[in-house]
Amino acid sequence: MATQGTPLVPFGEGDPAADAAVQRPWRMRAAMSRFADAIEGFLARSGFDRGPWLVVAFAAGIGTWFVLASPWQWVMAAAAGILFSLGAIALWKVEDDRAHLRLAICAIGLAFAAGVAIIWARSEMVGAEPLDRPGMMGLDAHVLEREERPADGRLRLVLAARDADAGRPIKVRVNVPMEKDIDGLDEGARVRLKARLMPPSPPLLPGAYDFARRAWFDGYAATGSLVGEVEIMERSTGADGVIARLQRWLSAHVRDNLGGSSGSIAAAFASGDRGSIAEADEIAMRDAGLTHLLSISGLHVSAVIAAAYFLAIKLLALWSWFALRVRLPLVAAAVAAGAGIGYTLLTGAEVPTVRSCIGALLVLVALALGREPLSMRMVAVAATVVLLLWPESLIGPSFQMSFAAVIAIVALHNAKPVRDFLAPREESWARWSARRTLMLFVTGLVIEIALTPIVLFHFHRAGLYGAFANVLAIPLVTFISMPLIAIALLFDTIGLGAPFWWLAGQSLDLLLGIAHFTAAQPGAVKLVPHIGLVTLLVFVGGGLWLALWRGKGRLCGLPPVVAVGVPLLLSASAPDLFVTRDGRDVGLVDHDGRLFLLREKAGSYAQENITELAGTEITPINIEHWAGARCTADFCSLPISRGERIWHLLVARSRERIDERELAAACEKSDIVIAARWLPRSCRPKWLKSDRRFLEENGGLAIYLKSERIVTVAESQGSHGWWRGSSN
Repeated sequence: MATQGTPLVPFGEGDPAADAAVQRPWRMRAAMSRFADAIEGFLARSGFDRGPWLVVAFAAGIGTWFVLASPWQWVMAAAAGILFSLGAIALWKVEDDRAHLRLAICAIGLAFAAGVAIIWARSEMVGAEPLDRPGMMGLDAHVLEREERPADGRLRLVLAARDADAGRPIKVRVNVPMEKDIDGLDEGARVRLKARLMPPSPPLLPGAYDFARRAWFDGYAATGSLVGEVEIMERSTGADGVIARLQRWLSAHVRDNLGGSSGSIAAAFASGDRGSIAEADEIAMRDAGLTHLLSISGLHVSAVIAAAYFLAIKLLALWSWFALRVRLPLVAAAVAAGAGIGYTLLTGAEVPTVRSCIGALLVLVALALGREPLSMRMVAVAATVVLLLWPESLIGPSFQMSFAAVIAIVALHNAKPVRDFLAPREESWARWSARRTLMLFVTGLVIEIALTPIVLFHFHRAGLYGAFANVLAIPLVTFISMPLIAIALLFDTIGLGAPFWWLAGQSLDLLLGIAHFTAAQPGAVKLVPHIGLVTLLVFVGGGLWLALWRGKGRLCGLPPVVAVGVPLLLSASAPDLFVTRDGRDVGLVDHDGRLFLLREKAGSYAQENITELAGTEITPINIEHWAGARCTADFCSLPISRGERIWHLLVARSRERIDERELAAACEKSDIVIAARWLPRSCRPKWLKSDRRFLEENGGLAIYLKSERIVTVAESQGSHGWWRGSSN
């Protein structure tokens, strides 16, 4: 025993090394405790709300699964999220007043792991193995869906059939010309037909639309077109597709009462049927930033629910006996919810519509309970529901654009300066209207800023005057066009809807006039080359921080956007060479941004993709006009100057047989050889041989000569089920 006044000797018995070894864990725990105190203080000062950030972590897990290439990486990503949570628990075993911080960090890791697991499970459950190869196939099938597209002169049938070769049930989509439509070709009918089918197409080029991925989650094994006629084997019993038939009847009824372009727009508002909208009107609405008005989404569902809520609460308030005994907001919310759900089902119950309906219903719940209806928690709950049901929607433009817009609106209107600006006060009607109009413009501008990176990433173009057009178009549609359509349908029941249809037509003609006028202005549309995923993530990360954080700390989201995102966006440049996945279409971009094409086929899908990804508005030129080009019927030889080097390109123009020795000699003099055919082994260019074998393995190419970099479609596909490259 130590005597009084004698210090206790630790286990090391005075050995400094042993003392340090014993004290090291305690020092680490003390450092972690101080670090936790600092974080907790920072979070407390900012009013940190964990709910939205948990949804961000969940979405990050889903997105990570798409980015990573192979199953072992998916497993490691989920394990990393779990280990992150366990590490927080193990290192921060501290006093109870900080338990909520450990819980938040633990939940973030688990949410990330859950995101990886859910999208992986979803892919395994709904993913459809595509057909092995294109070909003709006789189908004895049942009609699952029927979509009419009068503007394209065709209808689309989704069929449940059987693959005779593989002996498995498959789901296919077949285009049928409108003139071959027959009575009884409805949902539930059993039909027999012959179709030319092909596996869903992967991206034509890096950054292009990935239909194969979309088809995988939609369950399509193939798509194609009808050959011959359709034979009805069994008619529908009438129980199948009741809502779809009602939707088609409503669309036809609207178009019968209101012809032309305005009737097509009215049919889209009433039933969600966009198949009759002319291409010129679609393009004008897109370039004017008004396409969102054509898609049944938040604006339309919210308008229907708001109108139902307002009418219900006002009409029920007239019944004094009922108003004194029942809480009217609850009843009105129930009526509005029923109207919203009915409208969602009637317009096809597409994912964007369902997503909007869920959000609107949450707002109704908040109103009925006396809570703040526009809050980030409500947005987070709606996003969670959608991602649980359709996790693949995260990477689609519809999900990203709709939630980016909603988050921007909620963040803007919850900001103190905006709340003060919109606070009720004693003022004239003119000043009240001026403040609301200014706020509508500011809201549109903020939405445009929030959506621009997403639009550029997916569509490579953005309408620059959308905020101005929406200031007029949104009130016009919300308060005039849609109410008039609803009133016209109501009065049609007694045969008196004609005057209201005329008024609705005038308002929709005005809407189309705004769209065409805006789209026709100089500089209305900005095309940019494809921006990378990193650029998009910088903008999304900074935007989420600005929107979800509180207090002055939210401004920390600006530096990465300004210092990293904007320079990346402005420095985005087109590749020097584009090669489509079949090798038949090749695009070259010169120093002036002009695009030269191997096949100058105006309006082709390949040309549209190359033009968009190149970010050029100049009409493409035939490759024969490239400076120094030497072309024959079979090949073109071109010099390409980049930096201090001149690259020699050899491009095949035909599939005619070429003498192998001559071809080998030409390949030897070339740096790059591109052909849609298989080239012999004797063809050995100095840098790249992109023949059919290479393209089947790697997909389309984007080639940057100055940095000697090749980007392939295969790089972004990995081992996901929808990619059918030879290397998979």
